[in-house]
Amino acid sequence: MADAESKIPRVFIVRHGETAWAKLGKHTGRTDIELTPLGLRQVASTASQLVGPGRLLDPEKLVKVFVSPRKRALQTYETLFGGPGSSSLLSLQNEGVVTITEDIAEWDYGDYEGLTPGETRELRKKRGLDAEEGKVWSVWSDGCEGGESPEQVAERLDRLVEQIKDIQKPFMRGEKPADVLLVAHGLILRVFVKRWLKYPVDFPLSMMMAPGAVGILTYKNHNPDEPAFQIGMALPAGSGGH
Repeated sequence: MADAESKIPRVFIVRHGETAWAKLGKHTGRTDIELTPLGLRQVASTASQLVGPGRLLDPEKLVKVFVSPRKRALQTYETLFGGPGSSSLLSLQNEGVVTITEDIAEWDYGDYEGLTPGETRELRKKRGLDAEEGKVWSVWSDGCEGGESPEQVAERLDRLVEQIKDIQKPFMRGEKPADVLLVAHGLILRVFVKRWLKYPVDFPLSMMMAPGAVGILTYKNHNPDEPAFQIGMALPAGSGGH
């Protein structure tokens, strides 16, 4: 990555670690469950390799952190920065950088909470939905009965996108570090990527994000009106002379 590009503000997105329901493929929206021991280890492994001074995700370069209020996201955020009471966590909190917000909470699955996708489709079939030939339920286009529609999810994420752009606009040429971090959930972060890129929620962009994974969004040409995503990450160069 060229030096000029490395100074463009970035938005890091981090998915929480494994939960018992995610392991079983169950829709987990508003249900407030914690990470499994493996989930905690997944996040700790990510942190040990990518988070810290001089690393890819440098706490000193963060100007804002948005965290979902669900326990699994809060645990992930704390683990990323060394656990409760760590100097990095205390510094971020004392500087007013961290905002816990429903705007980045997981999609509200409503009546489909706790169901697998297959069980959801069976339920809808019993209710007389998706009766057209070839019609298959998709959260991206159909949303969730008793929960959120794609339009409702887009509305809250668009609000967050604009807030982030307002924070980063003055620093498009690296006048000062202005990275932002989102710690949230697998589905909502994938929707966020689409809205960041100005795509409809149901735009056919296939994405996967492993538990504890880190993704990076940014801008092309130092221009806040040209949002982009990085398809590969370059780790900060060391200071050695080799």
